Amino acid sequence: MADQSLIHETATAVVAKLKSGEVTPLDLLDVVEERIKAVDGKINALPTLCFERARAHATKLMQRPVAERGLLAGLPVPIKDLNEVAGVLTTHGSPIFKDNVPAKSDVLVEHLEDNGAVVYAKSNTPEFGAGGNTFNEVFGATRNPWDLTRSAAGSSGGAAAALASGTAWLAHGSDMGGSLRNPASFCGIVGMRPSFGRVAHTPKAKVDATLGVQGPMARNVEDVALLLDAMSGEHPVDPISLPALPTSFLAAARSGRKPLRVAYSRDLGIMPVDPEVAAVTRKAAERFAEAGVIVEEAHPDLSETHECFHVLRAFEFAMGMSPLLREKRDLLKPEVIWNIEQGLKLSVEDIAHAEAQRVTLAQRALAFFETYDLLLCPATIVAPFPVEQRYVAECDGKKFDNYVEWLGIAYAITLACCPALSLPCGFTASGLPVGLQMVARPRNEAGLLAGARVLEDILGVRGSTPIDPR
Repeated sequence: MADQSLIHETATAVVAKLKSGEVTPLDLLDVVEERIKAVDGKINALPTLCFERARAHATKLMQRPVAERGLLAGLPVPIKDLNEVAGVLTTHGSPIFKDNVPAKSDVLVEHLEDNGAVVYAKSNTPEFGAGGNTFNEVFGATRNPWDLTRSAAGSSGGAAAALASGTAWLAHGSDMGGSLRNPASFCGIVGMRPSFGRVAHTPKAKVDATLGVQGPMARNVEDVALLLDAMSGEHPVDPISLPALPTSFLAAARSGRKPLRVAYSRDLGIMPVDPEVAAVTRKAAERFAEAGVIVEEAHPDLSETHECFHVLRAFEFAMGMSPLLREKRDLLKPEVIWNIEQGLKLSVEDIAHAEAQRVTLAQRALAFFETYDLLLCPATIVAPFPVEQRYVAECDGKKFDNYVEWLGIAYAITLACCPALSLPCGFTASGLPVGLQMVARPRNEAGLLAGARVLEDILGVRGSTPIDPR
């Protein structure tokens, strides 16, 4: 029988066992398959499994010397159902693609497999990744392992729920306006949005599309750093991809390097925040002082965030999906239709104005990080909400204008062009996870990971997952 105790070990520990020969990739596939059978029926995190393909890949990998099996050495990793995996059902959460089996994998997937990842599942996502709650007409809703009546957020909700429930050690996600960070916060795991270009992927509608990025998700900071190492690096297919750095992100996370001065903001000056979430994140941020770090209240001016993001997001939806609106409108959910239609209404002047606003936001952020090493704030403005609720319509007395606006505390950081992660930092009185968003200057993932690991140790939250669904 598969050793289920391995589920509770960190990804870095399991990879060490793979490299020592203590376990094999096939052993781990047996472990994770058994765990999926035990818990995923309650959660619906990994609706598409591909164990036959995974075992064939693992067997081939095991024919190489251990030193030649890549950074992950055969560790199983699920891929979000927005990214294509050759020979595996890839639906994008849409009825339009419910039978889509691509012949070729996304560059991201190929790169991970070259680095020793073994793909065994696709994680659930809302239709085309649109929305902060993971549900779709193909597979249904993903539930939060901490409370099965609650949402796992989105759009990387399946990935986050898999990590929290122990059906994955590491997971791939993606993030436009918080799609990594929100699920990480809701599920009590770590999700990181890297800088543009850090992780190569196959360009689609726009070569330099920079709102959405691919990123790592895991149960602790070191494991996120390990996956970022395996994901990052230059690729000729992606013209804006960045070369790998000489020092690994895992080494940076383990460095113990502390920030000198950090800023905390309850709301970035742009969002209402649930008082309990604000209190939990503030208390966590203030504990940085225990490591001798100066903690002050501050944030850059992000006042144009909502106007800017709604225009640029709508533009990207219109660019990439307007043919589907024309040809398959009846199969699209209302939120996706709204996104595309908003984009089709835009003028050149609208887009130019939004791009100018984004330049301004990024410049202010850069100036801010001349004073502060990190910016801290809530990763989400609410605790996990009921899974039947499509989105957050109101918070702390403020009614939102659309289904996206409640995500503003995350997408403000997207516009500022900064890497960010959600770190588990505590719980509400009812036992629901709360995430602290930690932000660094562009391309300073190393400093971000180092600081996050320091605070993770102070908070003592490392090892709080995986859990059995509740």
